[in-house]
Amino acid sequence: MSVRKPGRLAAICTLLITLLGVSACKEEGGVKVTRMTFNGLKAVKAGQLKSVLATGPSSKLPWGEKRYFSREQFEADLKRIAAFYHDRGYPDARVSSFDVKLSSDQSSVAITLNISEGEPIVAERIELRGFEALPPDHFSGLEERIPLKAGQPMDRALIQASHEAALDELKDHGYPYAAVRTTEAAGSGDRKHVLTLTADPGPLAHHGPTEIQGNSSVSDRVIERQLTFKRGDVFRQSKMLESQRKLYGLEVFQFANVQPVRAEGEKPLEIPSRVTVTEGKHRKVNFSVGYGTEEKGRVEADWRHVNFFGGARTAGVRARYSALDRGVRLNFKQPYLFTPQYSFGAQGQYWHNDEPAFTLDNVGGKVSVTRELGRAGSSVLGSRPATSISFTYANEWEDYSVSAATLADLSQRDELIALGIDPRTGEGRGQRMSLSLDGGRNTTDNVLDAKRGYVAALHLERAGTFLGGDYNYNEITGELRHYLAVANRVVIAVRARAGSIDGIGDTAEDLNVPFYKRYFLGGATNLRGWGRFDVAPLSGFGLPIGGQSFASFSTELRVPIWGNLGGVLFLDGGNVWTDPWNFDLNDLRYDVGPGLRYNTRIGPIRADFGYQLNPIPGLLVNGKPEGRHFRFHFSIGQAF
Repeated sequence: MSVRKPGRLAAICTLLITLLGVSACKEEGGVKVTRMTFNGLKAVKAGQLKSVLATGPSSKLPWGEKRYFSREQFEADLKRIAAFYHDRGYPDARVSSFDVKLSSDQSSVAITLNISEGEPIVAERIELRGFEALPPDHFSGLEERIPLKAGQPMDRALIQASHEAALDELKDHGYPYAAVRTTEAAGSGDRKHVLTLTADPGPLAHHGPTEIQGNSSVSDRVIERQLTFKRGDVFRQSKMLESQRKLYGLEVFQFANVQPVRAEGEKPLEIPSRVTVTEGKHRKVNFSVGYGTEEKGRVEADWRHVNFFGGARTAGVRARYSALDRGVRLNFKQPYLFTPQYSFGAQGQYWHNDEPAFTLDNVGGKVSVTRELGRAGSSVLGSRPATSISFTYANEWEDYSVSAATLADLSQRDELIALGIDPRTGEGRGQRMSLSLDGGRNTTDNVLDAKRGYVAALHLERAGTFLGGDYNYNEITGELRHYLAVANRVVIAVRARAGSIDGIGDTAEDLNVPFYKRYFLGGATNLRGWGRFDVAPLSGFGLPIGGQSFASFSTELRVPIWGNLGGVLFLDGGNVWTDPWNFDLNDLRYDVGPGLRYNTRIGPIRADFGYQLNPIPGLLVNGKPEGRHFRFHFSIGQAF
């Protein structure tokens, strides 16, 4: 049955009479809504509109939510649609008509709403007045970052966000009692308005004395040195939030709060602060399990003491076992070294790696000094990027051996000797002493499930006999990840990596790079169409033997499917080259495929199917010609 009326009142009456007749022979709420569609949408998405309506379609899944028609809810929804558009700058929007289709057994209904949006009222320009108290560069930054832009509809949510952003900028520059007044005026046309934000900064205020409460075994001094403000500094709310973040970062406190203290109605020019903490357990034990097609089962245990000998120092033991690697690491961290921005870390380990091309036993340790750079940005206008730089000295004994297949390739005899490997046994050993510099920047809110922002990392390492070790080489590697959200649902994720390792000096005698430092690609973390370590320069027998330069990228299109389940389409590319700094981007291997992601409490479950677009001629896998040009990868607890 289909009913269509041009007038909204007539349409409502017809719909209600029909449904009331049906409900006479059914239980209350027995007419199920199977479909609800919208025609005429241009300014908003159907999902946005559905999210504010009480009437909606039932789930198509047998176990999903079933939704039924209600006369009161439907009448209210017609008003909600007009109000929804009005708040977004479309004052003339209305439901012009709708269609009602009952099923043959009159147990369900499909509704189509025809919407006339009308013309919006747009912001001709946004004027900021009274913000002379801000530094010129911050004022310019506020103008650029303010949420409402000229030419956009006068969206009430964006107007409110602009007001809060302007107010927050003043409060973060020493004006905690600032006020901002928002006014609208007619512009140069009937559908153009001018939005004016007028500031009253009020008096300049400074940080006053700080009171600390709630701590027992952690001294006041440890807490005070994490604070990024001191008495007499210009009052900044962001400094208090940053101090609170640093207190949580110590892992000693179950609760930490930093807030200004003043009586209601008072406006002191020196504002006291109160730090309230609740200490958690100092000894913590974490267990985790996972699985992957490459590493098989994975078990990890981590014991930490987060207030080791006081001072919020951290000491711990981490043990891991999987088919690819296993071992024990001892860790120590001193969170305060000379200043709050510096920290000191030390690590000792016994670790075994069992890769397709080699095995490696690593015994030794490293010490590092890390400098955390200040976080910038407004707490309203966006996330605060985190940037750090660390300097590391490593002293490790390496004992390694190449695979039997590589050893059997007699064409590699001279190269194995050059790499310090006995061509008869395939074994090599030596002491690696190196200095490295690492820098990183993270603008994402959650790197394990990032929706926007980027992560950048750079690693520089130099090992040399001048330090007392057996190897000479330079290594540079870099990685960049970028995440872009589209329509608040789809996420485009891109990861690019590259690196090169070279000997120090101009003669062949100076070239001393251990075999395990050579590059290989393939597997669940990069080229998913190939198996682990399958992509590298080939020997005369078609075996990958590693190279000294590599480049790779992975691009994913991530789409939510239902609940915690999401789908992925990916394209990978990359290759490894024999010589240092020899990047031939015309010689990349590519794969493509679909994947699934399901978020759980123990981490994401990943399943990827990668298909090779340009297979490697003559590639041997386990000593036999490659028989398939695809790979399936499954893992629990890993994320890109």
